[in-house]
Formats: sequence, C-alpha cells, structure tokens
Amino acid sequence: MASKINFMQQQKSALNILIWTVQLLLAALFLLSGIMKLGYPIAKLAAMYPWTGQVSPVYVRLLGVVDLAGGLGLLLPSLLRIRPTLTVWAAIGIIVLMLLATLFHISRGEASVTGFNMIVTLLAAVVVWGRARKYPVYPKAHCRQA
Repeated sequence: MASKINFMQQQKSALNILIWTVQLLLAALFLLSGIMKLGYPIAKLAAMYPWTGQVSPVYVRLLGVVDLAGGLGLLLPSLLRIRPTLTVWAAIGIIVLMLLATLFHISRGEASVTGFNMIVTLLAAVVVWGRARKYPVYPKAHCRQA
C-alpha cells in the first residue's frame, strides 16, 4: 500500500512539473510575442511575419497587449497563488486566440502555417486540464486553512 501511495505521489509530482513546464514555455512564447508586437517597428515585424505589414498597426499593437496579458496570466496567478483560477482562464483565452488565429490564416490562404497555432492550442488545453482538474494550484488563504 505504501509503495502505491509513493508511486501516486511521484506521478502527481511529475504531472505538476510537466504542467509548470508547459505554462512556462507558453508564457515565454506569449511574453516574447507581445514584446515584439509592441516594441518592434512594423516593417521589421513584417519581414518576419508578412501579415503584420498587411493589417492595421493598431491591430498588431493590440495583439501585443493581448499576448502580454496571456503570458502574464499563465504565470502570475499560479506563481503568486493569488486567484490561481485566472491561470485557467488565461489558458482558455489563449485557446480562443489560437483558434481565431487559425481562422485568420485560413481566410488568407495560409493554412500551411496553422500547425503552430494548433500545437499552442493543445498545450494551452493541457494547462486548462491540468490546473482545473488534475493538479490545481490553491490560493494562499486556502493553504493556510488546510
């Protein structure tokens, strides 16, 4: 019985590490993307991502704010244990964003670049599943009461 409990704790710990790793990777991706969309000149962005030169600069900058919010939302609530359910909502927001990005690229005849969006969608779904169901992070107040 003790070995079964130990195995389950190790498995749960490994799952927690996996979820944190996915959160960190996604957060880094969205923070970098947000910084680029907010700070780089549109011409430089357009050289890397042609669509950014073909839409309104305001649209690109707004997406930069959305990306930053998503990246911060994936990390800070869980890391600080202040309203950690916001991490789940941030991941849901990223799923919606990636589905809309996929539709955007398909509408422009760029279906070949949507694979990346689908991978990000699946990784965000792992965060939703992991933090909402399998290994939630509890607020500080909850941990003190336990």
